[in-house]
Amino acid sequence: MKNRFKVLRAERDWTQADLAKALNVSRQTIIAIEKGKYDPSLSLAFKAARLFSLRIEDIFDDE
Repeated sequence: MKNRFKVLRAERDWTQADLAKALNVSRQTIIAIEKGKYDPSLSLAFKAARLFSLRIEDIFDDE
């Protein structure tokens, strides 16, 4: 699944560690999501949407 994690994180000048801490996941999880190797759970997707003040559809694209 394609996502905008890296772009959204960069726009806020956050490190992967900053985003991981905000979402209560490991930095490795953020790396995997950004590379498209891991699709987050629905609860994590909602948490990210709230954090970025966006809809889930604005962050994730099922191609």
